Amino acid sequence: MSLTDPTALAEGAEAEFMYQYESTMPPSTRAAFGVTTTRIGGGVALSMRRDPTGYWSKALGFGFDEPVTRDLIDRVIDFYRGEGSTGAVIQIAPAALPPDWEDIRAAHDLRPGAEIVKLWCPVDAFTPGETGMRVEPVGPADAEEWASVVLRGFGMPPEGIAEMLVASVGHPDFRPFGVWDGDRLVAGANLFVNGEVGSLNTGSTLQSHRNRGAQSALLAARAKEAANAGCRWLAAEAGRPADGESNPSLNNMHRAGLRQLYVRRNWIWRPETP
Repeated sequence: MSLTDPTALAEGAEAEFMYQYESTMPPSTRAAFGVTTTRIGGGVALSMRRDPTGYWSKALGFGFDEPVTRDLIDRVIDFYRGEGSTGAVIQIAPAALPPDWEDIRAAHDLRPGAEIVKLWCPVDAFTPGETGMRVEPVGPADAEEWASVVLRGFGMPPEGIAEMLVASVGHPDFRPFGVWDGDRLVAGANLFVNGEVGSLNTGSTLQSHRNRGAQSALLAARAKEAANAGCRWLAAEAGRPADGESNPSLNNMHRAGLRQLYVRRNWIWRPETP
């Protein structure tokens, strides 16, 4: 698969923003949470041994610099075993899965997990939304509050982990934005500029302020910033809802012009029980 293919570009942008989040954490925070990051076969593997959320240990971005093979997955699993990880999620775009994937995953007892919708559109095809609340870039003075709001919006404990998001404020490739209701910061999101791709990520709103257009406005602000940064494409991810259910984040992205590129399965690894 060409490295200029939309799938390769979308997976590469997501892998890189995840790598930058975890690899640029303050050293004391990395040590406290047992964070180790590495690059394997063109993708990334991220381990957080003491993850209070179960979210941050994941491996992704594979199948483009080199094909997905039994050897590559062996190397990924060896990394997690060597780190003493209690589990990890492996994410591979369906187009990058090899014909013998069932045999490969069975060898490591990789269990199917949730599905993620990957979305994509040209920057000039984006349709901005609006909100009556104030939307602005986040600077150092608001970084800690912004990080706390984003994590609480996701239902994650901000203690300690917030320092990872704080570190992205001022990073040359991240562009964080917040939404204020008066003087209160109530929603936040990030943009990661990866070459010609603007990755729309890390968007959440406090429960008290949902359904008021905050995320639509954050999508619009980040799309505009991506265009200003020279991006040609926008990429994003959202959880695929169960049959008969709805994901508001996914609906917001569809209304803004983002379209489904593919659906990617999470593959869950757990170490063998003695």
